[in-house]
Amino acid sequence: MKKSTFIITKMDCPSEEQMIRMKLESYAQVKHLDFDIPNRKLEIYHVDGVKAIQTSIASLKLGDSFEGTTEAETPVMEDQSKQKRILWWVLGINFGFFVIEMTTGWISSSMGLVADSLDMLADSIVYALSLFAVGGAISRKKKVAKFSGYFQMALATLGFAEVLRRFFSDTETPLFQWMIIVSIFALL
Repeated sequence: MKKSTFIITKMDCPSEEQMIRMKLESYAQVKHLDFDIPNRKLEIYHVDGVKAIQTSIASLKLGDSFEGTTEAETPVMEDQSKQKRILWWVLGINFGFFVIEMTTGWISSSMGLVADSLDMLADSIVYALSLFAVGGAISRKKKVAKFSGYFQMALATLGFAEVLRRFFSDTETPLFQWMIIVSIFALL
C-alpha cells in the first residue's frame, strides 16, 4: 500500500472534498482518501502508480501540488455503526422538533414555525436517507443525494406557496408568544 500526499490550496470546504471524491471514485487502485480540509491536505492510499490520480486531481484546477509518495499501512476505517448511531440521534431530534414546530405553528397560525418545521422535516428525510447510504456504493450515495435535493426543493416550493397564500388572503396575526417559546427550544 502506498500513500500519496497532495496539498490542494483551493480545498476549503466539503464541496471541494466531494468534487475530488467523485473524480477519483472510478479508480480501482484508490483504497482510501483522508482529507484534512483546514490544512488543505489530501492523503490518498492506493496501489500501483499515482500518475493517473495526479492528472485527475489537476484537472479540477484546485491549486494542487504533489508532495510525494511513501509506503504505508492501510488506514483503519471509521466504524459505520458509530455513524449510524449518530445519524439515528440527529434524525430523532430533527423529527421531534418537526412535530413540535408543525403542531405549534398550526395552532398559533405562525408560518415561521411551519416553515422551520418543514426545514426540520427535510433534514430528517436527509438523515434517514443517509442511514440508507452509509456503507453503500458511491452510485447509491449519488442517487440518495439527488433524491434529497429534489425533496428539499419540493418542500421549499410548498412553503413558498403557503407564504403567498397567506400574503394574498386575510389571515389572523400569529400568536407570537408560542413562536418565541418554540423558537428558543429549536435554537437550543
